[in-house]
Amino acid sequence: MKKHIVLLISSVLFFFTACATLKTDIENSSDTKITKKAEQLLSEMTLEEKVGQLFVIQPDQLDLKFGNVKAYKYWKSLPSSQKKNLKKYPVGGFIIFGMNIKSEKQLKALNAQLKAACKITPFMAVDEEGGRVARLGNTKALGLKRLPSMEDIGATGDVKKAYQAGEYIGSYLSEYGFNWDYAPVTDVNTNPENRVIGNRAFGSDPKLVVDMANAYLEGLHAHNVMGCIKHFPGHGDTKDDTHEDFVYVAKNWEELKKCELIPFVNTFKNADSVMIAHVTVPAVSGEEVPASLSKEMITGKLRNELGYKGLILTDALGMGAIKKHYGSASAAIMAFNAGNDVILMPADFYNAWDGMVAAAKDGRISEKRLNESVLKILKMKGY
Repeated sequence: MKKHIVLLISSVLFFFTACATLKTDIENSSDTKITKKAEQLLSEMTLEEKVGQLFVIQPDQLDLKFGNVKAYKYWKSLPSSQKKNLKKYPVGGFIIFGMNIKSEKQLKALNAQLKAACKITPFMAVDEEGGRVARLGNTKALGLKRLPSMEDIGATGDVKKAYQAGEYIGSYLSEYGFNWDYAPVTDVNTNPENRVIGNRAFGSDPKLVVDMANAYLEGLHAHNVMGCIKHFPGHGDTKDDTHEDFVYVAKNWEELKKCELIPFVNTFKNADSVMIAHVTVPAVSGEEVPASLSKEMITGKLRNELGYKGLILTDALGMGAIKKHYGSASAAIMAFNAGNDVILMPADFYNAWDGMVAAAKDGRISEKRLNESVLKILKMKGY
C-alpha cells in the first residue's frame, strides 16, 4: 500500500514538474520568436526610423505650427498634413490628453487613424492614474466612472481595491485603443507640502506603496495594457513642481534607499517601464542636472546598481525644469546618452528630432546604444 502511495505521489510530482517545464519552454520559445522578429525589423530600418522610435509625442506636435499654439486640438479625422509629416518623422508613439478628446467615437477614430498611419505599431499612451489625473476618466463625454484618488485607495489598506482600479482603467484603455498607461505613481508621499504628487500617491508608507502598485499593475496587465512606475528616484519628498522649474531633493543615496527607492525596486518585476523625474539630486549625481538627464542617476544607479533592465523613459521634456534651461535638441541628446530609451514630448519636437538624427550621424550618439534601445522598444511592442 505504501509503495503505491509513494508511486502515486511521485507521478503527481512528475506531472506538475513536467507541466512547469513545458510552460517555461513555451515562454522561452515565445520570447525567442519575438526577439528574432524584432532583430529582423531592426536590421531593415533606416537611421531616421530608428531615431523616430525613441519619440513619444502629442498628436498635436505633428503640426509644424504647434510650438506657437498653446491650445490642444481634437480631430474627427487625422489631417492629411499630419499624415504627411508622420511619414517624414515616423515617431514611436503618441500620448493623448483630455483636450484631444471630444467624444467616444472621435477618440476611437483618432487612435485608429494614428495607428494606421504608422509603419511600425506605435505606443498609444496616456496618463490615466485615477483620481485627479485621468485624461479619459475625467472627460464627461465618455461617461466613465470616476475613481477615487490613489491616496484614498491606499488608505483602505486593501490591495484588491488597487487591483480593481488598475483592472477598470485597463479595461477602458484597451477598448479605446491604448496600450501603455503612465501609471501607477510609485512615489512615497512623505512631504505634507507636496503639491504635485500629494494624493496621486498611495501613501507615505513604502511597503504599502509596493503592495498597492503591484496590484494596480496586475490589473492593467489583465487587459494587456502596459504600466509605468514613476517618478524615479522619487518625487514624494518635494514641495515644488518640475512642470515649472528645477526641483531639488536633498537626500543622499543611502537615505533614498531607506524610503523612496523601496517601491521602485520592489515593483521592477511587474513594471513594464520606469519614468524618470526631472528632480535634481546633487547629493547623488554630484551635479546640478535633473535626474532625467543624468547618466549617473539612470545608467549608474538605476541600470547598474539597482539592476533594472526594462524600458526607461523621461518625464515630458517640455516641462519647465527642462525647457527653461536646455534647448530641445540638447535635452533630447542628453536624455538619451544618460540612459533613457524613450524621449517624451520635447518642447520643440522637430528641433529635437533634427538634433538626434545629426547626433546619430556624427557619433555623439552611439549606434550600439541606439540599436539596443530600439530593439527594446520593438520587443515591448510585441515584434
